[in-house]
Amino acid sequence: MASVLGSCSTAATLAPRRLSSRTSRTSIPSLSTCPGKSFGSKFYGGIGIHGKKRSQFHVTNVATEISPSEQAQRVAAKENQRPVYPFAAIVGQDEMKLCLLLNVIDPKIGGVMIMGDRGTGKSTTVRSLVDLLPEIKVVSGDPYNSDPEDPESMGAEVRESIVKGEQLPVIKTKINMVDLPLGATEDRVCGTIDIEKALTEGVKAFEPGLLAKANRGILYVDEVNLLDDHLVDVLLDSAASGWNTVEREGISISHPARFILIGSGNPEEGELRPQLLDRFGMHAQVGTVRDAELRVKIVEERARFDKNPKEFRVSYEAEQEKLQEQIGSARSYLPSVQIDQDLKVKISKVCAELNVDGLRGDIVTNRAAKALAALKGSDKVSPEDIATVIPNCLRHRLRKDPLESIDSGLLVMEKFYEVFS
Repeated sequence: MASVLGSCSTAATLAPRRLSSRTSRTSIPSLSTCPGKSFGSKFYGGIGIHGKKRSQFHVTNVATEISPSEQAQRVAAKENQRPVYPFAAIVGQDEMKLCLLLNVIDPKIGGVMIMGDRGTGKSTTVRSLVDLLPEIKVVSGDPYNSDPEDPESMGAEVRESIVKGEQLPVIKTKINMVDLPLGATEDRVCGTIDIEKALTEGVKAFEPGLLAKANRGILYVDEVNLLDDHLVDVLLDSAASGWNTVEREGISISHPARFILIGSGNPEEGELRPQLLDRFGMHAQVGTVRDAELRVKIVEERARFDKNPKEFRVSYEAEQEKLQEQIGSARSYLPSVQIDQDLKVKISKVCAELNVDGLRGDIVTNRAAKALAALKGSDKVSPEDIATVIPNCLRHRLRKDPLESIDSGLLVMEKFYEVFS
């Protein structure tokens, strides 16, 4: 496989009737076929990108040395992990893969909602993202994965230590991906306070939950449309504010909880509340592969993985490393990407004419288009970049019309070509 992300059907083939004459764009070399449904322009992959480093807020009182024993423990832990299916080995579903990559490049896009038929590889693809996640600096031993260079992502104890001038050990680690089980309790998600210890010893004894572990990482909710409403509300509050607050018996504790929210589900099992849908930056639709040869290839690749997972992963190491480098380059290149004022106005005009509530659609489309430009190695957003991402950014924000038979992604593309032509 030359690259994970191949060129898919252009929006011109999906846009109805009169739109086909308006879709002339610069051609991109074809990389692979895409059996699933996709909107907008072609997807990109396998591009070497080199850009400027992101400027950071520096804190001087930290130590970055890792002891040999710690290094050996990390290597041993990695060896003992359950083998994960490689992201590069997933056939098709390019729309879903692109949305996930763009969110890794720019976490501020706001996550992905993946909806589609059962057995289409939604969970497998999300969990395979773990290997591609870049390393980040964290304060060693801190339960909130505090960033030693960003006060907004620090727990209270780390912030106090830095103010006092104490030296903190800093290590580099992979971004966390936390799986939220459907049966999780609110205490397990938010964390618990030991009331007895607080009353007898006068200290705040807090046991961090999954939201603390997910800080500066990814929170994945499989079958999100089956999640209890009260847990959905907790996730919404944390996703909106970036903080989790636990209050018990007059004791209040807050900690940072900035995470990329990824959800997957089957529409047959029920629709999501509009409030929850709006919190997801992008929406990817996946469908069953209909091409017989591709189906055979998927079956054969899965059989190879089940037979010998380690050998299968080794066969995709080069492509995995190439994707890792591409993501790292795109993340560093992102701050230098610009978007013309004219294109910003047109994006907002599309949102306004589609009656999209609020401004999240405008913001996410701008961010996603910049991330795609960075992925391509360009310092400027093109209309083609916007055409690729705008259906995924807006389709789930449209008001539902029970009498409308046209797919919402097509409605977005139709309006896009009206405005951008």
